[in-house]
Amino acid sequence: MPFDPETLRYDDRGLIPVVAQQHDTGEVLMMAWMNAEAVARTLAEGRVTYWSRSRRAFWRKGDTSGHVQKLVELRIDCDADCLLALVDQTGPACHTGRRSCFFTAVRDGEAREID
Repeated sequence: MPFDPETLRYDDRGLIPVVAQQHDTGEVLMMAWMNAEAVARTLAEGRVTYWSRSRRAFWRKGDTSGHVQKLVELRIDCDADCLLALVDQTGPACHTGRRSCFFTAVRDGEAREID
């Protein structure tokens, strides 16, 4: 039976959070949003497509930067209200040029940039 993206639980804006993780290392790369169409495009094309809330448009990772996310597997959490995209990331995932968007840690009560 084929998967239907409409079976997921989206928020009141029609969006679902997605965490992108490097498939072979487990490194958490970024978090973004998808709507049902972005989920369908991602599954059909094998390249991760998000929904940009600020631009109100689809955003296929790597189209402008060259930092492509190829989908290895899409996982659904137990409540069907969050997704985990296991990806093969080319280059940095973050718009800042860093590999991961999670480069700030709270240590000893202070936010510090880490490598």
